[in-house]
Amino acid sequence: EVGRDFFSRNLQQVPRGTGTGFIWDNQGHIVTNFHVIQGGNAATVTLADQTVHAARLVGAFADRDLAVLRIEPAKDKLTAIPIGTSRDLQVGQRVYAIGNPFGLDQTLTTGIVSALNREIESANNRTIRGVIQTDAAINPGNSGGPLLDSAGRLIGVNTAIYSPSGASAGIG
Repeated sequence: EVGRDFFSRNLQQVPRGTGTGFIWDNQGHIVTNFHVIQGGNAATVTLADQTVHAARLVGAFADRDLAVLRIEPAKDKLTAIPIGTSRDLQVGQRVYAIGNPFGLDQTLTTGIVSALNREIESANNRTIRGVIQTDAAINPGNSGGPLLDSAGRLIGVNTAIYSPSGASAGIG
């Protein structure tokens, strides 16, 4: 988001929020949630080595709350996430959520699959079916991060937490 400095009237970047994403391939594609980038006109991606890269939006599917950004670092800096499957998940199975909650980078939380086939609303008020519910802590900033099985393979994307109180309520 771009705004004007009140005193100098100069244009300046105003950060809208933070989220998480993961490296899909060595071509620089980064997957995140659509609601993380929604309404923004610029994005940056900070890799684990703390290098910061300008990103451009190359795809979005608001109905499923997914977006794809592209960065152009050296290809040897990118390692694609291993892909698992969510088809045979079972309630009670251990899962791990990676994210940047509250802007704190590289955080891992652990939990279990609490329920399967839940429904949530996407950013454009469409129903997303087949959602994995976990009790791993999902907080603001975790959105778009990977949900991993015990072998470290991608099985889902951290999207939301149900929290009437604003605290981690165990329903991510």
